[in-house]
Amino acid sequence: MEYLTAKELQDKYNISKETLQGLERRGLPSIVSGRLKRYDLNKVKTCLSNLSEGILNLRIGNIYDNSSISKIFACGTQGGMRRSHTTNTLVIFSDHSHGLYDDIWKDNILYYTGMGTENHQKLEGTQNLTLFESRTSGIQVHLFETFIPGQHRYRGQVELVNAPYMDEQYDINKKLRKVWIFPVRLKVDNLVPETLVSISNDKNELQAQKMSLEELKNRAQNSKGASTRTTTSKTYTRDQYVSEYVKRRAKGFCDLCNKPAPFIDKKSRPYLETHHVTALSEGGEDNINSCLALCPTCHRKVHILKSPEDLTLLKERLKFYIKNNK
Repeated sequence: MEYLTAKELQDKYNISKETLQGLERRGLPSIVSGRLKRYDLNKVKTCLSNLSEGILNLRIGNIYDNSSISKIFACGTQGGMRRSHTTNTLVIFSDHSHGLYDDIWKDNILYYTGMGTENHQKLEGTQNLTLFESRTSGIQVHLFETFIPGQHRYRGQVELVNAPYMDEQYDINKKLRKVWIFPVRLKVDNLVPETLVSISNDKNELQAQKMSLEELKNRAQNSKGASTRTTTSKTYTRDQYVSEYVKRRAKGFCDLCNKPAPFIDKKSRPYLETHHVTALSEGGEDNINSCLALCPTCHRKVHILKSPEDLTLLKERLKFYIKNNK
């Protein structure tokens, strides 16, 4: 049976004094020999294995709630950066469900905004310093992204790839202040569904619509440009024969407003657009009994307003075509 002192244990496993104390709180036994604590090496291995098992069982892309994350990492349940000395981890959250922090992706690098919702952010005494020193401290940094409140998507471990720097963003009181930006990249590349990013974009659009003209101007002038990321999406290849037939069937008139097509295209055809009355993504079919030809204005109107009255008119038009075998 091999025993190690606290110093030997910390050196062997590259863990801090705080991490060792966390292991003791979780049941790691020790004996006192003289003036030194000693730890059974086999029991240390078992304790470390039990702690890491939950983290190793995390699945990239899965959704976890606060309670599960707290239990797995032995960290708190609040805040966007959560340090655990017990598991020697820092859990960071990029929350897109509200618009306080301007985290953006560019070329597969997340420019992550540090913690602190009011006034200038600082390093000292915060987890910003933990992330700042993560390249040399040996701590593991794990990223979750939130697109829907309470649903945290595990993205995996990240690492700093460039030096952190200071930038300007608005705080919770809408005052411009200095923040820390941490360029981090996933250790294992993986993608999020395009639909989740769309949810985030829609929320940001709604938030922008509620702002005053002056606030919009300030934020627009402070913009850092477009955020880009690669996503997964399901692509539907529409039947071009169906599309062409539907447009010719309309004989140059919109199937909703009954007005002539707004212009003639370069091939001398009335310009209309094919519309699936029930979207393919919602289980609709790609056939002539499911599609109509709309002018561009009506097409955008249908998608934006989603008016029940318009839907009724479209369904009636489909019934007319079906009844008359067109």
